Amino acid sequence: MRRSTGGSAASSVESATNSTTLRIILALALAFTVTVVDPLVLGLNLPEVSRALHVPPQVVGLLGGAATLVMATSVLAAGRLGDSIGLKRLLMLGLVFVTVADLFSVASPGYGFLLAMRFLAGLGMTALLAVPLALLKVSVTPEKLPVAIGGLMAVDVILCGVIPALTGWAVTVVGWRYLFLIAPLLCLVSLWLTSRYVPESSVQQGRRPDVVGVALIGATLLALVVGLAAAQNGIPRPETWVPLVISPVLAVSYVFHAHRCPEPALDLALFRSAPFSVALAATLTLNFLIAGLGIVLGQFGSVVLALSPESIGLLYLPGTLLIAGTVVLAGSLIGRYTPKPVMVTGLLVMAASTLLMAGTAGPVMAVWLLVPTTWLCNLGSVVTSASVSETVLSQAPPGRSGTVVSVQMAFAMTGAALGPTVYILLLDFFFRRQWLEDARSRGLSVTRADQAVDAVRSGLAQSPGSTVYDANLLRQASGLDLGLDFTNGLRLTMLTVGVLPLVVTALAFLLMPRRRGTGTYY
Repeated sequence: MRRSTGGSAASSVESATNSTTLRIILALALAFTVTVVDPLVLGLNLPEVSRALHVPPQVVGLLGGAATLVMATSVLAAGRLGDSIGLKRLLMLGLVFVTVADLFSVASPGYGFLLAMRFLAGLGMTALLAVPLALLKVSVTPEKLPVAIGGLMAVDVILCGVIPALTGWAVTVVGWRYLFLIAPLLCLVSLWLTSRYVPESSVQQGRRPDVVGVALIGATLLALVVGLAAAQNGIPRPETWVPLVISPVLAVSYVFHAHRCPEPALDLALFRSAPFSVALAATLTLNFLIAGLGIVLGQFGSVVLALSPESIGLLYLPGTLLIAGTVVLAGSLIGRYTPKPVMVTGLLVMAASTLLMAGTAGPVMAVWLLVPTTWLCNLGSVVTSASVSETVLSQAPPGRSGTVVSVQMAFAMTGAALGPTVYILLLDFFFRRQWLEDARSRGLSVTRADQAVDAVRSGLAQSPGSTVYDANLLRQASGLDLGLDFTNGLRLTMLTVGVLPLVVTALAFLLMPRRRGTGTYY
């Protein structure tokens, strides 16, 4: 009887522990998902917002990427701040901040007010980006951590698959202001669960954020993004080469600063670990490709295939549950083996997605052909992300989880910020090559052809779905087959970016340890 009672008590304790762990995972997953879903649904429905608020074309891109840019430039400071005041406290402050900013966005009287709210929301989302994985490490045992990461990613995948489809429909029926109620709803549920079940981390007293370092890193990224965006109009222009020159100068300045600063925002010593460096390259690559896919779906879907925002949003839905199950399995495999095989598999799946798009894209293709491309890209990204998170967390000393994880998120947001800019640059470059060849074959002058595609070239400089010209223009301009020209440019773009995951795969295969206890983990 005593043995039975003891076994029953132990079973009850274990059941309660597992139940609490699930609530912790859900609380942190909801917070983390806000940083993905909030910018995503705005980007996919940007045309409706732009028309309603009469947003100038030159402001549309900034409006769509404002929150992401703020996260990219300030996430390093958030990690350090979380270690100083408590990760749970910072997460709850971030949840409140995003809730208030998005509720004010619902009542935006004009685009200037909404842009200000997007910057404020990005500041709050910085905490939601930097903290959840770090809190997960201090909330669960090391043995359960890989599976917990997989569970967090699974929740993120499910919501990112369902919410775009729902918001696309709701915007059509209710209006664009509905978009800014999604994040507050997720934040309030996460806030309640976090306050009740998530433990507070240990606090590192006396640690001050490296303000100068954060400013240098943020300015480096901003100058790079501005320069690449301006490159569409020509490299010799001062608007292009000046920021592209300033960016590496600022980067070198940060290196000198980091060597003099006792606790720099980005500790360069972390890069002595080959697995850590490979993991950062992987997270930059996967976020670059995911953000670029949004550009492809927005531009190709809107311009060539004339898809509605609802149809584009639905592309994220099929296979969502399968992806969620796969990422949980990936977490289990990481715990049983190492992150290396999981990371390699995820990167190869993302490479397959780019090659599939390059091989199947066509001006009159069936919409369902875009589904496997989207599905494979999302699948590869979450599988890779799970292995990246485990690798990065293994480098975090006690009490420094927030600081180390913030480095991962800084690279993730850098990839997300660069993705749209570089994809647009490549699309513009390859599209121009294609329509010039088309014009020559038809005996048209360059001037006449350039006039015919001027509206299209202007639209390519916008964010996903932000086209403000006639979608049929591609089929009407001076007899040029611009739909085919754009498609061929898209194929070349996808082939070019498809090299990136293959390069990182080779680095992971060569530099990451095959077994636990080897390599440079510590």
